[in-house]
Amino acid sequence: MARSFTLATWNINSVRIRTDLVERLAAERAPDVLCLQEIKCPEANFPSSVFRKLGYVHQAINGQKGYHGVAVLSRLPFAAIDRRGFCDKGDARHIAVTVDDGGDGVEIHNLYVPAGGDEPDATLNEKFAHKLQFLDEMAAWIGKAPAGRASIVVGDLNIAPLEHDVWSHKQLLGVVSHTPVETAALEAIRTGGGWVDAMRSHIPVPQKLYTWWSYRSADWSAADKGRRLDHVWACPAVAPRVAAIEVLRAARGWDRPSDHVPVIARIER
Repeated sequence: MARSFTLATWNINSVRIRTDLVERLAAERAPDVLCLQEIKCPEANFPSSVFRKLGYVHQAINGQKGYHGVAVLSRLPFAAIDRRGFCDKGDARHIAVTVDDGGDGVEIHNLYVPAGGDEPDATLNEKFAHKLQFLDEMAAWIGKAPAGRASIVVGDLNIAPLEHDVWSHKQLLGVVSHTPVETAALEAIRTGGGWVDAMRSHIPVPQKLYTWWSYRSADWSAADKGRRLDHVWACPAVAPRVAAIEVLRAARGWDRPSDHVPVIARIER
């Protein structure tokens, strides 16, 4: 039975194109549980056999052709698997597993929140309206009271909620992912559900903290115009057990990278 385990979350931006990057992460950091977002393939086309050879024999996949999709790869067995739909769209944006951590188990929710398009006006942009509806449904689900069991929420939530989660708070206030309506909604979910922002517990403000850098930047590292779009939330019972957080910035410089980087948490028993 595990005394502790490591949990990674990563928007891989097409798992079949970037299978080698998952292999590299496994070789260099060996997370016990890996939550992937934007796998962009149905379950039948997911490269399961590759990941089994890496030791991830327990797999939970919620995918669809060409878009979205989430998956959990694990060295720890699952006691349960669940999927939740949002906005009546049939999109594959959530999967949950309960992992055997040697105790009573920890429920891990892996989420991919809609990006929301470019125009931050729900009356002009259906994608932004969809994002706000998704957040409303998240609020009704996990934003009203603390979880009744040991739980963690991870994933690409596509919102950088704090001033120091973006390279320029002032310049991004009108940019989707950092608008006041989005940041207020996400923080209301987090605080209303009693969730602890584990990343900021270990890397507190005012330190800048990014997990995403645009492909549009010719030299992403020098420009460093990042945003923290990926998150790790822990319920009050689990939060004290989050012993460490690592943002693997170097992964943004790997060959054919995702525009997101892995975030790794160590959870003590």
